[in-house]
Amino acid sequence: MIDIPRILSTELSLQPFQVRNALDLFAEGATVPFIARYRKERTGEMNEIQLRELADRWAYLTELEDRKRAILDSITEQGKLTDDLKARIESCLQKNELEDLYLPYKPKRRTRATSARERGLDGLARFIEALNVPDASPASIEAEAAKYVAAENGVPSVAEALAGASDILAEEVSEKADLRAHIRDYLMNEGSFVSRVKDEFPTGTTKYEMYRDFRVRVKDIAPHNMLALRRGEHEGVLFVDLVFDESHVIGFLAAREIRTRDEQLRGFLGRMLRDAFERLMKFSLVGEVRLEKKQRADAASIATFEANLRELLLASPAGMKPTLGIDPGFRTGCKATALDHTGKLLEYQTIVPHASAGERDRAARTLAGMIERHGIELIAIGNGTAGRETDAFVAEVLASLEK
Repeated sequence: MIDIPRILSTELSLQPFQVRNALDLFAEGATVPFIARYRKERTGEMNEIQLRELADRWAYLTELEDRKRAILDSITEQGKLTDDLKARIESCLQKNELEDLYLPYKPKRRTRATSARERGLDGLARFIEALNVPDASPASIEAEAAKYVAAENGVPSVAEALAGASDILAEEVSEKADLRAHIRDYLMNEGSFVSRVKDEFPTGTTKYEMYRDFRVRVKDIAPHNMLALRRGEHEGVLFVDLVFDESHVIGFLAAREIRTRDEQLRGFLGRMLRDAFERLMKFSLVGEVRLEKKQRADAASIATFEANLRELLLASPAGMKPTLGIDPGFRTGCKATALDHTGKLLEYQTIVPHASAGERDRAARTLAGMIERHGIELIAIGNGTAGRETDAFVAEVLASLEK
C-alpha cells in the first residue's frame, strides 16, 4: 500500500515530523483550531489552513486505502488477482483510477453480456478476438457463429449468436481502465457544457436567463457558472448537457482496439465499439466529469466565501482607528500587534506580563512604547485564557501613561 505520511509531506510541502505529529494529534481527537492554537510546538507552527488541507487529504487517502483492501479481498476471492494487478491497485492515488481497475472484477447486475455467456457464446467472442490481429488467417465469423446456433439455448440464428458475442466484447472494452482514463481526459479538455431553458419557461420568467443559450468549454467553466447550471437543472428550469465530438472518441477506440485487416471483421468490431461507448461508457464517464467539475466548483466557492468572510471579520469594528490587538496567554506569553487605521501591520511583539516581576516590567515598557509610537486609539483583548489578567495589566499600563 502507499505511504500516506510520505505522500502528504510531498504534496503539501511539509516536513515529515509536521505530518507525523499532526496526524497523531488528529488520532487523539484534537480539532484543527485546538492544534493551531495550542500545539504549535509539535506541528512546527502549522496554521489552520495547512491543518485543514492535511486533514482533508488524509481522510481521502485513508478512505482510498480502505477501498483498496476491500477490492483486493474481492478479487482474491474470485481467484483472479495477479501480481501486476495487485501492484497497480496498491499504487493508485485517485478513486476514479482505482474503480476503473476494479470494474472488470466488480460483481455485476445481470447484463446483456451475462446473458450471452449463459447461452454459451463466450467461445465465439474468443474466436473473434483471436482473429483481431494483423496476420490472422482469413476466416468467416458467420460460419463460426453457425456452430453456436441452438434454439434451445436461446440462440435461434447466426445474427443472435454474433450479437451475443458483440455484447461480451463490448462489455470487456468498456471495462478497460486505460481507455476510460483517456476518454475521461478528452471530455474534460475538449468537451463543452451547453444549457437551455426548458420550453415551459418563457423569456424573462426565470433567474437563469443568461443560461438560456449557454455554451462553455468544460475546462474553462467558472465555478459560479457550474453551480448555477446544477441549481437550474435541479430546480427543473434548465436542461444541461455535456457535448463533445463522439466520432473522435469512436475513432480513438477503433485505432486502439481494431488490429485486423479484414474488412468484414473491421466492420463488426467497429459496430461493437460504438455500442460499447454509447451504451456502456458514455453515461458513466460524462457523470464522472460532471461530478469532478462540481466538486472543484464547490471547493472554489468555499475558498471565495472564506476570503470574503475574512475581509468582513477583519474590517474595523469601531471605525478606522490605529488599533492594538492582544492575544492573551500565560505560558507562551501575549501576542501584541499594532495596526494602522487601514489595518496595515505596523509592529508585532510577544510580551510575558504574567511571569516574574522583571518580565512584567519589560512587558509594560514594550506595550507602552507600541502605544506611543503608533498613536494607538483602540485596544482589543481576546477573551481566552489569561484574558482578565491581561485586561488588568493593560489598564495598569494605560494608567501609567496618563501620569
